[in-house]
Amino acid sequence: MKPLFAALFIMAPLVLATGAQAALTRNELDGVFLSPAADAAAPLALKFRDIDDRRLTLREAIGGRPSLLLFVDYNCRTICGPALAIASGALAQTGLDPAKYRLVVIGLDPKDSAKDARLMARQIGDSAVERVTILLRGDAGNVHRLTDALGYRYRYDVAADQFAHPAGALVMTADGRVSRALSSLALNPRDLRLALVEAGAGHIGTFADRLTLLCYGFDAAHGVYAPAIARMLKLFAALTVISVLGAIAVLERRRRMSKDIR
Repeated sequence: MKPLFAALFIMAPLVLATGAQAALTRNELDGVFLSPAADAAAPLALKFRDIDDRRLTLREAIGGRPSLLLFVDYNCRTICGPALAIASGALAQTGLDPAKYRLVVIGLDPKDSAKDARLMARQIGDSAVERVTILLRGDAGNVHRLTDALGYRYRYDVAADQFAHPAGALVMTADGRVSRALSSLALNPRDLRLALVEAGAGHIGTFADRLTLLCYGFDAAHGVYAPAIARMLKLFAALTVISVLGAIAVLERRRRMSKDIR
């Protein structure tokens, strides 16, 4: 029963934490994707603030190393936290020396505070990876200039105070060029190791497909939970019923055994 309860606890916050309605339209969501140009590069002179409120440029954050770049909402109620946990876990299992790369996390919401970023940092489960992770916050202008340069398109839902953004990660070369675009929810250590090694050598991959999996928990056209979330809710309900029935069966069996002994 332990794996079952573990699954319930993992899914519960993802399923139940979001509200019930969205303001973005389907057409607006169609404009949310990650599709870097072949020559996409980050403007490294852009300035941000870290979790200690120190100002630093993106060049300083990358530190002349190949990097994995994630955009998140530090107050996200859906998958930003799990995406950071997946990324840090995959990095920890690559076998690469953490001193040879950086994990750079950039907040999309200019309203987020250093405290919000520190709370998000708790998703990093490996101390060695945490030491080479830079969590940044910036003003709306700099965030937009960076995302625009990297082909990272997102939307802000004012009503829900929530960002619809691609669940994507960018592998960057040491000089800030995009080497690869990956799904932040499907990172695995082998592919990530290869991507970072290639980025370290200055290799630029091809970007044939858009990444369109979103961190946004609603069907905007109907103002209800999206199909994926609805399926998760159904699965959550089914697992709950199964766990309750299983517990009842175990208790009944114990009751009968106790009766037979007497």
